[in-house]
Amino acid sequence: MSAPPATRPTRAQRIRRSPLTHLVLAIVVLALVQGFVIKPFEVPSESMSPTLEAGDRLLASRLAYAVSEPGIGDIAVFSRPDSWGPRPDRDALRTALGWVGDIVGFGPSNEDALVKRVIGGPGATVRCCSAQGQVEVDGKPVTEGYIVNDLPFTPGVNDCSSTPASARCFGPVRVPPDEYLVLGDNRANSADSVIACRGLLSAGSDCARLVPRSNMIGKVVSIVWPLDRLRMFPG
Repeated sequence: MSAPPATRPTRAQRIRRSPLTHLVLAIVVLALVQGFVIKPFEVPSESMSPTLEAGDRLLASRLAYAVSEPGIGDIAVFSRPDSWGPRPDRDALRTALGWVGDIVGFGPSNEDALVKRVIGGPGATVRCCSAQGQVEVDGKPVTEGYIVNDLPFTPGVNDCSSTPASARCFGPVRVPPDEYLVLGDNRANSADSVIACRGLLSAGSDCARLVPRSNMIGKVVSIVWPLDRLRMFPG
């Protein structure tokens, strides 16, 4: 008995089985995951050293800030606010490569993102320093064991009462609604919210450059590359 003739696949079946269709679906899934769930980023500078080193690849949770507000102590990825200076110029080729990188999560990105630690939220008053040289939030000193490289501060010699005041000193800065004050863990080499306030004790909030809530992209949850720096962050 002869076998029945093979049924020719329909056009819809051919499309579903096509490698190109699988590739397109994979790209769409990647784009959705990065747009709404979690997104990789590359650390652009040494401002968070040694917690994060330049070139580290991170995973930042978008969901964290979709369901809750940024928390004090979070390591946050955010889009560069206009007050933080101009965005880098990119030619057409670099823009195209960045578009691809933003979709697949590897390679260059068009998103001018920075990463710092959240120190003060809306309504908080942040200043430095306590008698021991600590940052204070609402009058309470903050314990920051992650700082290795800080600006010079010697009580009674080079502090906030000396002339000139220590460059570690600033504030007080009152954080407006829907904005955040962020600092780099590498305090002696960080272009952060208070870089223009250092050494000034009576400038108020005018010198500070803050981060609007709308610019917050996600909370850093892990370092994924290089492998010898693989690390998960608590919370």
